[in-house]
Formats: sequence, C-alpha cells, structure tokens
Amino acid sequence: MMLTLKPLRITLLSMCLLVVHSVYAEQQPQLLQKIPDQPPAPDFSLVDMEGVKHKLSDYRGRVVVVNFWATWCPPCREEMPAMERAWQQLRTQDVAMLAINVGEDEDTIFEFTANYPVEFPLLLDTTSAVISAWPVRGLPTTFVIDPAGRLVYRAIGGREWDAPELIQQILALKTAADRR
Repeated sequence: MMLTLKPLRITLLSMCLLVVHSVYAEQQPQLLQKIPDQPPAPDFSLVDMEGVKHKLSDYRGRVVVVNFWATWCPPCREEMPAMERAWQQLRTQDVAMLAINVGEDEDTIFEFTANYPVEFPLLLDTTSAVISAWPVRGLPTTFVIDPAGRLVYRAIGGREWDAPELIQQILALKTAADRR
C-alpha cells in the first residue's frame, strides 16, 4: 500500500512546490477562476475526523466549497486559518465547506489541527481515490460548486479565503440560485 502512495505523494509535493512558486512569482489576485462548461462535480463519499460520512450529492441545493489539501503542503498550511475565518462568515449563509485531505491518516491530521484548528469538516481521502476523479492540478486546489452540483470556480494555490472579493464570489452563486 505504501508503495503506491509514495509516487503519488512525490508527484503531489512537486505540484505543490510548483504552485507555491507560481503564486509568489506572479502575486495572483484573490479571485476564483471560472471553469468553462461548468461540468458536474464528481460525487464522493468520505468520512470526516469524527467518522461521520459526507456524500457530496447530499449537499445538492447548496453552494459547496471543496478544498484538496495535505499537512505537508506549505500553501495548504498557510491558507487553512483563512479558510476557517471564511467558514465563520459562510456557515450562516447556508454554504458548505469541505476540506479533503489527500493520502494521510487520521493521526497526522489530528496533530495538524492542534496548530490549525478548524470547525468545518476535514474529510479523509486516504487512498487518494477522490482526488483522482477531480481536475486537481496541485495542492491546494479548491472548487466552488453551485447549488445544481456543477463546478463553477477553481482556485489553484493558496488564497486568503476570508478576503471580501472571494466571499462575494461564493455568495453570488447562492444569490443567483435563490433568484431562480
């Protein structure tokens, strides 16, 4: 089992470092990239740190922020406090936030949360099966899914998720769905 995860971890680490370089080299703005054609988000069923099962399709009708991350990824670690601050703003707006840890065990994530406490669900993709089904190019990668279950936005690399312009983009999806 470890033999199959090691090449994936090396590949993801390389992708993570590439993302760090591109983010800091270009100083990308805090906006989300629109996904052309808005394909359906691949469904998944994963457990969180408390053993509760989360199925993406159960969130249909809500805007969902899905973040792929790992504890060993520097920009993932850096953006986690901003994700928690964003969650504190979004949770009362009927927006869901799910962070999918890629390939690590519960003990590793538990240790991480001692320094980076979060209240939104941290889901365990220990076999990396879910990340393989999504268009992830590096860690962290975050998707925003509209209430119809379509991939609308993507952010490759870390973000300040509590930045007003990002919160506004996320909430605009909810407002547009409420008008329909």
